[in-house]
Amino acid sequence: MISFILTLKRLLKALWHAFKMKNFQVLFVLVLVVLLSGTIFYVKQEGLSVVDSIYFCIATLSTVGHPSFTPQTTLGKVFTMIYIVGGTGLFISLIGYLAYAMIMESKNE
Repeated sequence: MISFILTLKRLLKALWHAFKMKNFQVLFVLVLVVLLSGTIFYVKQEGLSVVDSIYFCIATLSTVGHPSFTPQTTLGKVFTMIYIVGGTGLFISLIGYLAYAMIMESKNE
């Protein structure tokens, strides 16, 4: 439990440090916009609930995937292909900046 708390403390310090970087702020906002647009699309087009839509969007962008949901409409499938290619790159870049901030925090200690 102590190691979890220490790791969480490192993560929060890194987030604080990362939010001071302009590129991280831009990526964070872009990821939020992508999540919001994906959620709205899946609610309207595929008829998912808001919670299911957010869950699917986060699982998709984090490259985990969602085993039981596949889009049913052609528009949904096309949107999902574009969403995966564009959104995953943004999400991985955001995680990369967070990792960079964690490394810089550990060097400063």
